[in-house]
Amino acid sequence: MDTDFILLQGDCMKRLLEIEDNSIDAIFADPPYFLSNGGISVQSGRQVCVDKGNWDKGGTPEHIYQFNKQWLSLCRPKLKDNGTIWISGTHHNIFVVQRCLQELGYKILNVITWQKSDPPPNLSCRYFNFSTELIIWARKHEKKPHKFNYETMKRLNGGSQMTDVWKIPAVGLWEKTCGKHPTQKTLRLLYRIVLASTNEGDTILDPFAGSSTTGIAANLLGRKFIGIEQDKDFVELSKRRRELLDNPIEVQKLLGKMRETSEEIMVLVNHARPKDYHLMLETGLCYLRAGDSKGSLLVKKGFDRLGYILLHTNGDNPALFPMTKKGFQIWTAADLQRLGFSAENAPYYAVLRFNADKQIDMTDDVNLHQRAYTNVAKIRPLRDFYDIENR
Repeated sequence: MDTDFILLQGDCMKRLLEIEDNSIDAIFADPPYFLSNGGISVQSGRQVCVDKGNWDKGGTPEHIYQFNKQWLSLCRPKLKDNGTIWISGTHHNIFVVQRCLQELGYKILNVITWQKSDPPPNLSCRYFNFSTELIIWARKHEKKPHKFNYETMKRLNGGSQMTDVWKIPAVGLWEKTCGKHPTQKTLRLLYRIVLASTNEGDTILDPFAGSSTTGIAANLLGRKFIGIEQDKDFVELSKRRRELLDNPIEVQKLLGKMRETSEEIMVLVNHARPKDYHLMLETGLCYLRAGDSKGSLLVKKGFDRLGYILLHTNGDNPALFPMTKKGFQIWTAADLQRLGFSAENAPYYAVLRFNADKQIDMTDDVNLHQRAYTNVAKIRPLRDFYDIENR
């Protein structure tokens, strides 16, 4: 274990005092939700008790308030002046956290709604199904600016501003190969948080580290991590997870998982004849055959998540552009021919619009000649052409 991944075992109220003031770029905290009250839920198709441990059992409202105010007050001086803090929770604790943040002088920036795509069912059938958690994002000071990688988040969202509703699956089995933690957060969630609010080389603190998902995300993205965890078994679990990152193959597997999501933005890779290529750049229009003819894309996976157009001519002169609007229109061949396009192989075409004034620099290793049938339109993920993490 090196200095890029530091684990401190013990009570965060004590161990936080050991961390240097103004040394932390961002904090992620997953404090006790205080919901272990003997309730039931479903896990792997079986009915289970929701109790997580004594540390999660609820106390009086005053106890919950004082607990949250104490650790938040200890965290604030550790942040740099442009630093931010993320706190996850549910209705059991998040509104108390909000109150404490405001009383301590933090500035709340957003309240992210994490919408889980695969929540367990509600067995009582007396409430709406619980499918979300809330994540408050706040900065240290009311007036001083904070760090936010806006353009990276925009690229990740297909060129559009990312909203405060994130559709991300809950923790998967592939994240528990080293052991289980009862409140483990999915790596995809922390990966986005780290990417949004820190830069390479920054230091991230997690005062309730658990199995150190925050640390795994931080190290995957070239950030440093300091975690505090009182349970020695979870400290050992964290170490086992971190040791996997010493294997380059495991790192590539995890990075692949981060990029493969139900929200992944896709690219339409479209061959155009030289004449049509230049006319597409002039008009911001891209077209391809519509219907069920060979090469049609309308029924292929990923069409509904298109955010970019990549034009090329038989693999040469590739150029990547953001779409100006999602979806497509159906035009006749005559409509396109009136603008000077060839459009001679079908009666109808799907027409997509892109911003030809905003060409995007692609990674250096893009080579469309490596794939067969370069003159057939394809849908490929944005990660094949653009290294989001290093922008």
